[in-house]
Amino acid sequence: MSSAHHWVATGPDGLADFAFVETEVPAPGPGEVTIDVVAAGINPADLKHAARAETFPLPIGYEVSGRISAIGADTEIASGPAGIGDEVLAFRVHGGYATSLTVPASTVFAKPESLGFDEAAGLLLAGVTAADMIRAAEVARDELVVFHGASGAVGSILLQLARIRGFRVIGTTGEAGAGRVREFGGLPVEYGPGLVDRILALAGDIPIAAALDAVGTDDAVDTSLALVADRSRIVTVAAAARARTDGFIALGGRQPESQMFRDSVRTSMIRLAGNGEVVVPIAATYPLSAAPDAVSVVAGGHAGGKVVLRP
Repeated sequence: MSSAHHWVATGPDGLADFAFVETEVPAPGPGEVTIDVVAAGINPADLKHAARAETFPLPIGYEVSGRISAIGADTEIASGPAGIGDEVLAFRVHGGYATSLTVPASTVFAKPESLGFDEAAGLLLAGVTAADMIRAAEVARDELVVFHGASGAVGSILLQLARIRGFRVIGTTGEAGAGRVREFGGLPVEYGPGLVDRILALAGDIPIAAALDAVGTDDAVDTSLALVADRSRIVTVAAAARARTDGFIALGGRQPESQMFRDSVRTSMIRLAGNGEVVVPIAATYPLSAAPDAVSVVAGGHAGGKVVLRP
């Protein structure tokens, strides 16, 4: 057993309850591996997880990349045989804001040599979320959809999946993110008053088939409802209360159908990133010791890509 530093939430009150502590890392048993972390991905879900938890202290962080430092007896990782020193990425783990952690081998995959550690640590949560939104909205080739928050991490990957799958995206964004939306193949439109009219002008005679939302504001939801009559084709990952009220789809990684689907597409997402078909935009890196500052940037909603921690 070795020691490591990691971040925990000591209560439900956000960043004020984050603590950087030293703890023992248990030796891996059968079906487990220990990873020395090189990079840890930050996601909005990290802070939300702490806010709704009932038991503390709560380890924070769902995804990491690094190197295997120990492996349990008779254990293979999700992608196959592995050994000490192998470069890997892992999702869905608990306690990724750490220097080292022991995790189920079923969450661990070989990292493609072409994929950097930062990109690997930021790939899977955003990537499988984007794929799940496409699945839930039943988006088909040649359709035109709206995505709210298109310059963010989930949006950037969804735009690239749209190019691969052959549908088009009008992506809402601020002025600073318009170039990034274009870079990944979307049609940028600035949010704010008159958004519906601007989207319809961009769409021309092509109907808006579906609306996907990673922002969760009332403006985003109201715009989706105005553009798409079939509420089974309006999907959000950020406005669950409005979804219940207005009768459209709210997705979450804890829902059995979503969790099963997201787990099933991890391998294909890694393959796409490894061969360069999907790029993970890294907005910033922070030292692990500055995790609250990094989480604050992500929680602000305008990071412009993935933010990762480096031990």
